[in-house]
Amino acid sequence: MPAAPLRMLTLNALFKGDVRARLAALGAIVERAGYDVVCLQEVMDPRAARRLAAGFAHRRFGGALLVRGGLVLLSRWPVAAAAFVPYPISRPLRPELLMRKGAQVALLDTPAGRLAVVNTHLSANRDDDWSPGNRYSGLARAELRRLERALARLGPAVPLVVTGDLNLPRESAVLAEFRAAAGLRDAMAGDPRPTYRPTPSWPTPPAFDHVLLRSAPGAELKARCRLVFQDELVPLAGGRTAHLSDHYGIETELTIA
Repeated sequence: MPAAPLRMLTLNALFKGDVRARLAALGAIVERAGYDVVCLQEVMDPRAARRLAAGFAHRRFGGALLVRGGLVLLSRWPVAAAAFVPYPISRPLRPELLMRKGAQVALLDTPAGRLAVVNTHLSANRDDDWSPGNRYSGLARAELRRLERALARLGPAVPLVVTGDLNLPRESAVLAEFRAAAGLRDAMAGDPRPTYRPTPSWPTPPAFDHVLLRSAPGAELKARCRLVFQDELVPLAGGRTAHLSDHYGIETELTIA
C-alpha cells in the first residue's frame, strides 16, 4: 500500500508587529491542521522558535541571539541530517544582512522513504525590478548559485523539495535559470495568484513563495498545492485580531511513488 501523502506548509511568518502573539496562534493552527512538515521564514527570536508547536517531535533551527536565517523546520518524522547553508554577503548594503539569510537543508525519514527538504529565504529586491540586469537580480543569482551547489551535494538519489520565500516572481528569468540548472520543476507553474498579501499601494504583487520539486530514480515526487491563510483573521490576546502574516502560506500534499 502506498504511503499517505505528506502534508507540508511553507510560510513567511513576518518578523514585525505582534510577532509573539501571531506565532502562538500559528503554532496552535499547525498543530490542529496535522501538518507533517512546516517550513517557516522570518522567525527571528530563538525563544519563540522553541515554543512553536510542541507537538512536532523534530525541530531544526540555529542561533543564540537570532535564529540563523530566520528559518525554522518542524517535522513529525525523524531528521536524519540537517545543515544551514549561508548565502554570500554582498552589496547593496541593507539592514536585511542582519538576518544572515541562507538555506536550511534537511533529510527526513518519512514513511514513503527519505526526502530532502530545503527551506530558504532569499534577499528581497528593494527596487521591485526583477529584470535580469537589475542589481538585486545579480544578488539573487549569487544566492541561487550557492543553493544550487548545496543541492548538487545531495546527489540525484533522493527526491527533493525546495520551498520558502524566494523573493522572485514565478515568471522571473533568474528563477527559471536556477530551476533549469538544478533540475527542478515548479509545482505551481501557471498559477497567476500572488503569495504576498495585496495592499492598496501594491494591489497586484507577485508570487514570491514557491514549491520546487525534483524526483529521483524510482521515486517520483508529485505535489498538489493550495494557498492558505488568505482572508481569515486569527484571534490574538486582548481581543485583537490579525492576519498571520503579510504572506499567504502554501499547503502542499507530497507523494513519493
